[in-house]
Amino acid sequence: MAGNSSRRGATRNAGSKKGAKVGTGGHGRKSLEGKGPTPKAEDRSYHPAGKRKAAAERRANATRGGRPAASASRSAAGKRGGRTSSTHEIVSGRNSVVEALRAGIPVSTVYLAAKLEADDRTREIISTAADAGYPLLEVSRTELDRLTDGSVHQGVAIQVPPYPYIDDEDLLDIAEEAGTAPLVVALDGVTDPRNLGAVLRSAGAFGAHGVLIPERRAAGVTASAWKVSAGAAARVPVARVTNLSRTLTDLKKAGVFVVGLDGGGDVAIAELPYATDPLVLVVGSEGKGLSRLVREQCDAIASIPIASAVESLNAGVAAGIALYEVARQRA
Repeated sequence: MAGNSSRRGATRNAGSKKGAKVGTGGHGRKSLEGKGPTPKAEDRSYHPAGKRKAAAERRANATRGGRPAASASRSAAGKRGGRTSSTHEIVSGRNSVVEALRAGIPVSTVYLAAKLEADDRTREIISTAADAGYPLLEVSRTELDRLTDGSVHQGVAIQVPPYPYIDDEDLLDIAEEAGTAPLVVALDGVTDPRNLGAVLRSAGAFGAHGVLIPERRAAGVTASAWKVSAGAAARVPVARVTNLSRTLTDLKKAGVFVVGLDGGGDVAIAELPYATDPLVLVVGSEGKGLSRLVREQCDAIASIPIASAVESLNAGVAAGIALYEVARQRA
């Protein structure tokens, strides 16, 4: 209403927090602070160039008599950039648990059902766990059902901790520590953990320095892989990488030769090239074989002659034959 300037609330008190301001002048925003120039790629630890620089420094330190790279990479992979599998795994059933303990699978907890009926297997489980110092935990059968997702557990189960993967650069450090030409097995699209376990067993038998696997669409080191490896998973390190093709490119730049295994290879396995040189053997999946990008990184493709009635060999068998040939030539 005109002339009603005394109406309550029509004007703001002089002492109000929301007093009039002349312009904003940045009062309504937090001031921005500069972070300085962007660091060089080699100075960023997460960048591939930074990782290469760090690997070169590690190798230089080892050459000058620095710390032993191989032992550090195995015992403290997580501290030096290594990765671990994302979750714990439960192995249940008396036979499965006995086999896992015999294979030397690391165990974080042994679960036993209350009022468990004893037999030879349960006595062996309790004895082995006690000797190894594994925690023994008695739980109700309801709790054991929950832990094993309702599987047939027969009153026993073990929890397997995440597997500590190492960095791919550490595989070359391990070979340097051993004083021999690097020998690595890379798996391209192998999704069966039992095949991975068989490859680990062959790698341990024929002196390979490690196994290289991709993060996606590939088997990881699970309890199944541990059991098939017959304990080799505790001795043969495994590196897991984001991009296998790019990793092979980096290894080639470091002076490593790459030989793929495929049915339509350029040479027979008996004439395997580069066997005495730094070498990566790449094994593809049983169905699809080597992927296109990985095949393009190979310096040669070797094939294993088989009878026409057999379509292909699984990854574990193929890797074992190829590793035997490498060991024969190096001997």
